[in-house]
Amino acid sequence: QVRLAESGGDSVQAGGSLKLSCSVHGYGTYCLAWFRQYKGRDREGLGGFERDGSINYADSVKDRFTITQNKDKNTLWLQMDNLKLEDSATYYCGADYDCSGGYTTWFGVHAVDVWGQGTLVTILP
Repeated sequence: QVRLAESGGDSVQAGGSLKLSCSVHGYGTYCLAWFRQYKGRDREGLGGFERDGSINYADSVKDRFTITQNKDKNTLWLQMDNLKLEDSATYYCGADYDCSGGYTTWFGVHAVDVWGQGTLVTILP
């Protein structure tokens, strides 16, 4: 069983950059991914590591966001550039023990076994 803890959320001007971190505590095998949730809406996937190590990004963040992880796979980062007002949300990392993949889809979101507590990102005009 692992536990996840996100950090790095902040208020940033539109057009700026921000880097979020997700620390993994505990032991296990898993694939990690980033998600976000707007108030009153379902959680959506931004992208994550597939079983083969590749990453698929949601169209809304492709070419602006970059997901990386360290060699030990116990830290996941989300580099966010050219931030837009619509990027304001609570950001979560998730761990999937089965590495089902497809984390930008409904199925991928619901494949996640462990969630962090979330970190709030606010984009200012």
